[in-house]
Amino acid sequence: MNVKTVGRSSLQPKSPTRYRLQDMSLFRWLFAPLAPFYCLVVKARNRAFDSDPRRAERLSSPVISIGNLSVGGTGKTPLTLHLAQRLQEKGFSNVILSRGYGGRREVDPMDVNPESDPCEVGDEPAMIAQRLGKNRVIVGRRRAFAALRALSHEPIPKLLILDDGFQHRALYRDLDILLLDGVRKWGNGKLLPLGNLREPMTSARRANALVVTRGSRTQKSEIEDWWSKYGSSGPIFYLDFIIGSLRNAATGQRLVLPATLGPLFAFCAIGHPEAFYADLLVAGLPWSDTKSFRDHQRLSPGQITRMASTAHDSGATGLVCTEKDAVKLSASHLKASDMPIWIAEQEVTGAESLLKWIVDSLSNLNRATIF
Repeated sequence: MNVKTVGRSSLQPKSPTRYRLQDMSLFRWLFAPLAPFYCLVVKARNRAFDSDPRRAERLSSPVISIGNLSVGGTGKTPLTLHLAQRLQEKGFSNVILSRGYGGRREVDPMDVNPESDPCEVGDEPAMIAQRLGKNRVIVGRRRAFAALRALSHEPIPKLLILDDGFQHRALYRDLDILLLDGVRKWGNGKLLPLGNLREPMTSARRANALVVTRGSRTQKSEIEDWWSKYGSSGPIFYLDFIIGSLRNAATGQRLVLPATLGPLFAFCAIGHPEAFYADLLVAGLPWSDTKSFRDHQRLSPGQITRMASTAHDSGATGLVCTEKDAVKLSASHLKASDMPIWIAEQEVTGAESLLKWIVDSLSNLNRATIF
């Protein structure tokens, strides 16, 4: 296979997937004895909330939770961003509540603005704020406190969106939306650390609806059988993510796809890197090689320089990363590369029926604050 189109560099004979599988196997082997204890803790916690719903704090504005059963990589952030934009356009002013994973801050909860430092607020909230603008994202270790801060804004938002909130049961939600990756699905069906599930599959019955991401690549009959066995009677929605354009990190130049571009060197620090590499190929963007980092990892300028060198050797014409990675690139990072760094701008497709269902559900809520 020609490494200048799609494949592996001769400098790195092992694929990023293989490295990740080796790391995950070691992790699971080391922590496997703790699996029964983790299962007991999860079940006890869920039992406590199920037996006493009053433990969940209710707010004056409706809350939508977007989350999943598995760890990372289902597309929560792009879907959260998409729904926040579309609902705002339909008159449902909203604020996104995020834990701000990976951020270290002295003030908590904290408003996130386009100028916020990802090191403080986390890369995903910073990325969302750059797209939505001021007063649209709040990070907080305790989401209830973040919600109270959001409701202190003027004007008061008509809706709160809980990002990655399926397990955060301390805050009551009016709509619980569960995401499932249509390619990876539920993995081996086991809880951490033996599998990728945060809680048992039977927890899916709490969800009001199931959203299958990368839906065009899945077997719908298999998904529907799983939902009928473990889920609720709520609807199933299928959607996809596409890369619609590339933006030059240094100049801001935007290339709307399809575009004529040589092979790129792809890198990312996200939960499911293989999905990003596949999305590039689907978008007509061949890569000469790839480099995967730990989810949320902040790269150094030196790492950018080394990747640019490897990219040259593999025949690439530039580097390409996700928007989540791009928010952590400073001027020193851009100077460290002697080739352009492109940002892959992702879009959500096929979410019209999901949006309609949410709007209809919100309109039926008996909340005086929603209109």
